[in-house]
Amino acid sequence: MTLPPKPAIRPQKVSLIGYVRRFRRDILSAQPARLYRARMAEFRTPFFRSYLVNQPDLVRTVLIERPMDFPKSDRVGAGLRPLLGDSVFLTNGETWLRQRRIIDPAFEGGRLRDTFPAMVAAGHAAVNRLNEGITEIEAEASHAAADVIFRTLFSIPIEDEVAAAAFTQFRAYQRSQPLLNLAAFVQGPPWMPRLHRARTRKTARAIRGLILQLTEARRAEIAAGTAPDDLATKIMTTADPVTGKTFDAQEMVDQVAIFFLAGHETSASSLAWALYLLALYPEIQDRVAAEVAQFPDNPDFADLKKLSFVRDVFREALRLYPPVPMMVRETTKKERFRDRDIEKGAQIVLSPWHLHRHERIWDRPDAFDPDRFQTENGRSGLREAFIPFSEGPRVCSGAGFAMVEGPLFIAMLVKAFRFERLEGCDPVPVAHLTVRSKDGIWLRLRPR
Repeated sequence: MTLPPKPAIRPQKVSLIGYVRRFRRDILSAQPARLYRARMAEFRTPFFRSYLVNQPDLVRTVLIERPMDFPKSDRVGAGLRPLLGDSVFLTNGETWLRQRRIIDPAFEGGRLRDTFPAMVAAGHAAVNRLNEGITEIEAEASHAAADVIFRTLFSIPIEDEVAAAAFTQFRAYQRSQPLLNLAAFVQGPPWMPRLHRARTRKTARAIRGLILQLTEARRAEIAAGTAPDDLATKIMTTADPVTGKTFDAQEMVDQVAIFFLAGHETSASSLAWALYLLALYPEIQDRVAAEVAQFPDNPDFADLKKLSFVRDVFREALRLYPPVPMMVRETTKKERFRDRDIEKGAQIVLSPWHLHRHERIWDRPDAFDPDRFQTENGRSGLREAFIPFSEGPRVCSGAGFAMVEGPLFIAMLVKAFRFERLEGCDPVPVAHLTVRSKDGIWLRLRPR
């Protein structure tokens, strides 16, 4: 049986310089094969100790049971700060708690229902943009995901002048910024120069300037009583129940930047891989098409219940190609994991990429099998080793949003088109800001 593509495995031993070079090109192919079986692995550098943790109970310790003892490491954040500032994705402690108290109410269940018509409108727009023939589906998925963000956040389609400019700048940013900035290998204070590329700094400034335009315009609409009831209005008018303060303009820019990064980049990645997998396995696509044949052209939120198999397809795409391949935490005191002493300041790496394909946890871990979630092994995996949106208090605020958007878009697109694999053009997964294809994902589309 054909297996979905997987990154090449590096040699067991490489020099530190060789590892850094591989890491900056692609974090996935920089790792040894043993990580797909290891419960825990230690990496030593002259600058810090790093421990990759694949054991589910230890992952729970870090993410769920004691999250405040394992704050996010700034080694990754240092590379993203030009765009994200002090967004909820990068902060820790009381600052992070305050941000989540303001943001989380916007993504509660009732609000998801309210944003659903905007998602459907973005889905129709995506269908109308596509045509019969060969298409690079990652670019189309990026366009569609960005459209969802602008429609649900600011009630504007991506064709809006500012939205279109922000999308164009972001596409330039995502290829100029490696997942790990080189200077992040050396611990230092926040003011220490991080050697960001000139193009990275330029595009980040442009994106933040465009977001500031949108937030200032919305603030004026809120003051005038004419603001639409969308996510931006909800977030900008929600006061922290502890301090009574709302986000100021720069804080809102920080948060919108991470909504765009997390909500657009991750959704685009997962949707593109899901459509590729359906093209690679036409028999699975036929089952999806049969399920969505009765799905309404203009669905209501309740109609999502009809997409049980589509939901499992999306879950399996998230398992094989988790948008964020690794998360890095830092110890605040000495720890002991699996009879190893871990010093304060060590890096704890949690890898959805390796956890989702772990040979000790999943049956046939590299196979695409949406039906696995109806088996005990699949249900156990969902409980213990499925963390595409992180887990615990720091779970992605938009996780529920993504689990609505993904199946909805798959249903609408497969109802309109058949997606076919191009022989000899299978994508090679690499990690930039998220797990993407090295040279895009090219598919042939045929109208149904």
